Amino acid sequence: MYAVIRTGGKQYRVAPGDVLKIESIESKDQTVEFSDVLTVSGEPGSMDKPSKAKVIAEVLGEGRGDKILVFHLKRKKQYKKLQGHRQNFTEVRIKAIEADGVTYTAA
Repeated sequence: MYAVIRTGGKQYRVAPGDVLKIESIESKDQTVEFSDVLTVSGEPGSMDKPSKAKVIAEVLGEGRGDKILVFHLKRKKQYKKLQGHRQNFTEVRIKAIEADGVTYTAA
C-alpha cells in the first residue's frame, strides 16, 4: 500500500511507516496532514485517483541539509564567485493513509 503526495513542489511515494525529509513546513502540534494526494495503490498492480484522500504524518524533527557549493567562473575575465547553501528540511514519519473511507496504517 502506497500513495503519491505533492508537497514543497516535489512528489513523494510514501507508505505507512516511511521516514522522509521534505521541504521545511510549519506544524503547531507534532502531526501534519497532506491533502494533495495524486494517486493511491491499495492492492498490488492497481492505482486509483481517489475522490477523497489524505496522508497523516508525525514530525520527527527539523534540520538543515548538507552544504552545496555553487561556483561561477568566467574564464579569461578574472571573475570567480563561490557561494554555499544549506536547505532547511522537516523529517516526518508516515502514520496512516486514508483513501475513500479506508485507512491503511503501519504494521
